[in-house]
Amino acid sequence: MKRKSKYNVAIMGATGAVGEEMLKILEERNFPIDRLLLLASRRSTGKKYFFKKRELTIEELRRDSFHGIDIVLASAGGAISKKFAPLAVKEGAVVIDNTSAFRMDPGVPLVVPEINAHDIRRHKGIIANPNCSTIIMLVPIYPIHRRNPIKRAIVSTYQAASGAGAKAMRELEEQSRDVLEGRPPRKEVFPHQIAFNLFSHNSPIREGGYNEEEIKMMRETRKILHDDKIKVTVTCVRVPVFRAHSEAIYLELSEKPVLSRIRNLLAKAPGVRLVDEPKKNYFPMPIEAMGQDKVLAGRLRLDAASPKGLWLFVAGDQLRKGAALNAIQIAEILCGLSG
Repeated sequence: MKRKSKYNVAIMGATGAVGEEMLKILEERNFPIDRLLLLASRRSTGKKYFFKKRELTIEELRRDSFHGIDIVLASAGGAISKKFAPLAVKEGAVVIDNTSAFRMDPGVPLVVPEINAHDIRRHKGIIANPNCSTIIMLVPIYPIHRRNPIKRAIVSTYQAASGAGAKAMRELEEQSRDVLEGRPPRKEVFPHQIAFNLFSHNSPIREGGYNEEEIKMMRETRKILHDDKIKVTVTCVRVPVFRAHSEAIYLELSEKPVLSRIRNLLAKAPGVRLVDEPKKNYFPMPIEAMGQDKVLAGRLRLDAASPKGLWLFVAGDQLRKGAALNAIQIAEILCGLSG
């Protein structure tokens, strides 16, 4: 992509939870924008948003929406991305796609900037943003992997309602109010009651008993790390938290880990904030990760049953580093603004 002083940017899916977060982060990071186009479905046409004190109106996403656009930040669902991303590329735009549409396409880079920013240069018009849980897992464990290669990872996720979008967050709020006021909770987004409950991630169960979210994390990890031999197994769970995912991670390493070295690595790692105070029983929590750009990592301990095992607990904002921020960091690198 040709370097410019300012860029024409489109957000595809601008009224969704991730799209709205993209708008905020573009302003917070002062991304050099000449023209900003907000695209959504016809039913959202006419809604108003503010960007740097300018009022912007949502426009309908159409086949001809991308003329003159340099960068498309896409978060409108996989089917929409498959239909419209190639059209944007034909118009000369680079699409940074936040859906699962292109993640496992061998011709599309799957990028976490702290890990494999160098893959961006291989793009052919589309760059994929990984799954939110994959990003939140890999940002803190990658520095460990570089020094002491991971042989196996066993991960349990505690995923907030935000991962299913703005409607899911509203459902958690409304169900909580219903339960506390003695009314039967209404289910529309999730298949089960989310308030005061938890359940297996609400993605389809595939062959072998893993759901789609778990399969994404396993496959994406291998692609991002360029390591087909690394063993990853995952259990993904929805929990009644509004925003920010947490994960309990077990790593089987090549060599016996030294906790002091691991702490030093994480304290200096890009995109990570070490939260590890055993004497205070103070470790990463989603309520403190919410709204933060960095992934919180802590609860570091050696495995009691394996000399090469390490446990840690992490929490990260699904809408920011798990989605919108990661995409905008890719855009910044693409434009030569960082990295």
